[in-house]
Amino acid sequence: MKMGRRSSGGVADQLVPLATRLLGGELALRLRGWDGSEAGPPGAPVLVIRRRRALRRLLWRPDELGLARAYTSGDLDIEGDVFDALSAIAALTTRENGPGLMLTGADKRALLRLALRLGALGPPPPPPPEEVRLGGRRHSRRRDASAVSHHYDVGNDFYRLVLGESMVYTCAYWSRNGDAGYGLDDAQRDKLELACRKLELRPGMRLLDVGCGWGSLVLHAAQHHGVHAVGITLSVEQAELARKRVVEAGLADRVEIRVQDYRDVPDGPYDAIASIGMAEQVGEEPYPTYAAAVHDLLRPGGRLLNQQIAARPGEAGEAGPSFIGSYVFPDGKLLTLAATVGAFEVADLEVRDVEALREHYTRTLRCWVERLEERWPEAVRLVGEGRARVWRLYMAGSALGFAAGRLGVNQVLAVRPHPDGVSGLPPTRGF
Repeated sequence: MKMGRRSSGGVADQLVPLATRLLGGELALRLRGWDGSEAGPPGAPVLVIRRRRALRRLLWRPDELGLARAYTSGDLDIEGDVFDALSAIAALTTRENGPGLMLTGADKRALLRLALRLGALGPPPPPPPEEVRLGGRRHSRRRDASAVSHHYDVGNDFYRLVLGESMVYTCAYWSRNGDAGYGLDDAQRDKLELACRKLELRPGMRLLDVGCGWGSLVLHAAQHHGVHAVGITLSVEQAELARKRVVEAGLADRVEIRVQDYRDVPDGPYDAIASIGMAEQVGEEPYPTYAAAVHDLLRPGGRLLNQQIAARPGEAGEAGPSFIGSYVFPDGKLLTLAATVGAFEVADLEVRDVEALREHYTRTLRCWVERLEERWPEAVRLVGEGRARVWRLYMAGSALGFAAGRLGVNQVLAVRPHPDGVSGLPPTRGF
């Protein structure tokens, strides 16, 4: 850790006492000001305040969005281990009474006096250009396509840098802990195989992959299980690379990639449907429509495997005026597991198995962050520093959320029963 100069009148020396007062306890961060001064507990993660504008952002938005804007713009930086730093920063945005700092009148006056002394008062700075505001009716086809494009159409080379050769952007399945040489690409392959086993794919079956990404599941299912597969995505860049991968694998006669909304698939029924990491973008109000759509696209006896991040009961799953909603997944909404299962049951899909993979996602995200940090200059060259910062912040923060149990992720296996109630599933698990 770099050591800056320390003087009793430095920026950091003035900020630490007030931050300690506002938090109601000992500050778990070391601060470095734009003047090079440092203060705070030795050895703690360092929060670097590079410009006065960082304080202005936090004055106008004393919550996670204000912190995210300051970090994305480069006004604020993190030095050292990003996971340790974010764990400490969580105290700044998580309070007993909800997110954000709960400031009294005296707190606000003290904060304003300090900002005045430091020359940090002024109008709210404009948000960084990476912050998105979508137009049109929420969850219309056009707006959903724009939301997906914001997240995924940032360059396939960038995603390959983070995800590796598997090109799978969902939770891996770490089936062989401790095996030497077993890494993320192996765990992603095992996740694809797990999905195929749960769907009991066999040669000649028709598989629909809703939100197919770069085609990894449909490719695996066609290569190893002999299915005919259709993958749909709203991302043009994803579809272009997925089609290229299909041709290179010699599977163009068995795999089709479409840029298509799940509400517009015309050629059911399918023997099996996979939806892996897509349903978080569906939204709460449209979710019954989504559940009904996958039901109608399945033949009687057909199976659905839905893998989805879940909010904890009582948690606000809305991606509204927050970091995730403004920078990462606009219009997204995390449902509870109970809400997801309930929607499938209302749509006459019989839920037969639920498997929680929360710890698997913690490990997956840590691998993605490690890859991003190892190749940081290349990532910045590909997508710009602001967007690279967004991905680092959201992936590291999400890893901590899964580790702490604030987020969950579940595979839900459901079946469309025959009219006489027969499910066609074996009496015991076969996977």
